[in-house]
Parts: sequence; C-alpha cells; structure tokens
Amino acid sequence: MPQLAVDGATLTYDDEGPRDSPEAPLVFIHGWTANRHRWDHQTAHFAERRRVVRLDLRGHGESSGAGVRTIEELAADVVALLDHLDIERCVLVGHSMGGMISQAITLARPERVERLVLVNSISRMTYSRGRGLLMAASTLVPFKLFVAANIQRAFAPGYPREEIREYVRASADTPREVVMTLYGAMRAFDVLDRVGEIRTPTLLIHGYHDIQLPVGQMLRMAKAYPDALVRIIDAGHELPVERPAELTAAIDAFVTERTPV
Repeated sequence: MPQLAVDGATLTYDDEGPRDSPEAPLVFIHGWTANRHRWDHQTAHFAERRRVVRLDLRGHGESSGAGVRTIEELAADVVALLDHLDIERCVLVGHSMGGMISQAITLARPERVERLVLVNSISRMTYSRGRGLLMAASTLVPFKLFVAANIQRAFAPGYPREEIREYVRASADTPREVVMTLYGAMRAFDVLDRVGEIRTPTLLIHGYHDIQLPVGQMLRMAKAYPDALVRIIDAGHELPVERPAELTAAIDAFVTERTPV
C-alpha cells in the first residue's frame, strides 16, 4: 500500500495497470466522506489495459491529515501525487467533491488533463432547503447520526439497506473536523463563471434521483461548458456503486471516443 507525504498529510493511493500503455492514465478522485474504494469496479475494469491511479484524499480512508480549507488545496494534493508518479497528462474522473477537485485542477493546469469526467458533481453548490435543515441540525445531533442521515439520502430509493449501512460506517470514520471543514469548502467552491474556459473534452454524468446535488444544478453547469457530453442515469448520488457497470461503460466509451450506449 504505497503512501506519499505531502504538506502535513500522508496520502494512501493505488497505482495499478500497465505503465507502458500508450493511453493516458486514469486518475479517480472520490467524494466527501468516501474513500478510494468507491472506484473498485472501475479500477478492476480499466487496470487490465491502462494505468489507473486512485487515492484517499487527506483525512479520508487510510490517508491522514487535515487542515485544508479549500477545494484548491485538495487539488494541490492530487497534483503533488501526479508529480510523484511522473504522470504528466491524465484523464481525471471525479465524483461529487472529487469532481470539484477535478475542475480546479483542469482550470489551473489544463495541460495536465487529457479528458475530464465529472460524476454527480457541480461547479457551484446551491443550498437546498433539506440540506440547510440537515446542516443546521449537525450541531444538535451526534456526529454519527448526522453522517448517517447524509449517506442514507445519497442513495436512490430501493438500494439495499445493509449496503448503505456499510457506507455509513465507513463515512463515520472520517474525522468530524475534516467532514465539517470540507463541507464548508464545497459550499465556497464556485467556478460556474469560469467553466467556459475549459476546452478539455468533458463528460458530465449524473444520477437522475440525486437529491444531494440535484440534476438541475448539473444541467446549469452543462450549459456553461463549451462542449460537454451529458449522460443521465437512473440512480441517486452514489452512482459509482449504485450503477457501477453502467458508469464504467459510459467512461470507457468516452475515453475511447465511442458514443455511450
């Protein structure tokens, strides 16, 4: 299990697949309170033929560290890992907060990004009434109950309850300081007026039933992108695990320049 020390944190990552592949490496970035294993299905598929990198963001999963206050600081961690691995150019795939990080990297270092895939992500967060009430209650209820409420509402109706409980348990291991600080970072992140600068081929893929980051917010972002492919899937916010095969197929089609089915 390789690790990288960077700016007060230790980042745990996986680096799999053939190094001699002519295709750009795929770099997967997970979302808020998640970890690199959100991408198990995609990693298993793509690592058969191309290099695949995924990491636990600082304070998440098996990575240590806290103290970051902005999405751009998390993006700097990812760029440090790319530098460490001598990856000059890659395909970025980011889920939710990971999609925000991916946009920050693409805006700051467009030469490093060959293609961009944003999964259930947005460029500007709009505070829904339900999320506002949930965040207001965060100081009044036990932290694990707050985390459980956030994770449970991320899945579309009908997703197996026992599997949701496993994701709740994993997310509850994320330190409270990290969870609350990075929620503030997502709230402050706003590049909607800048995404028109992104000339990187982009796939925007979203769950129709996402109530964390509603599909309408993604479509507003899609209008700002100069040339983005949009795909809507019958799922909630946790698309990488709710519809793993469908998401993998869509990414595969996009990175190999085939039309998604």
